[in-house]
Amino acid sequence: MQNINLWLSAVFVLVLNLPFGFWRASAEKFKLPWFMAIHVPVPVIIILRYTTGIGWSFVTFLIFIGAFFAGQLLGSQIYLRLRVKK
Repeated sequence: MQNINLWLSAVFVLVLNLPFGFWRASAEKFKLPWFMAIHVPVPVIIILRYTTGIGWSFVTFLIFIGAFFAGQLLGSQIYLRLRVKK
């Protein structure tokens, strides 16, 4: 059950970060909106860790960090592709 929680949570983290990656790609780099697009989802992820009981082991950090950055990257790629089509 723990592995299922871990992977479902990782998918949630990835999907959660899609709109924030989209937002980050549209913001000017190193300005307040850019930093907010990166940091606003972090408290949600911390709450998710506590509520699912995943814990704080090194492996879960790697999986969550990978899901976080994958969501940010995919969101920014979606933004860039939609912007090019206009």
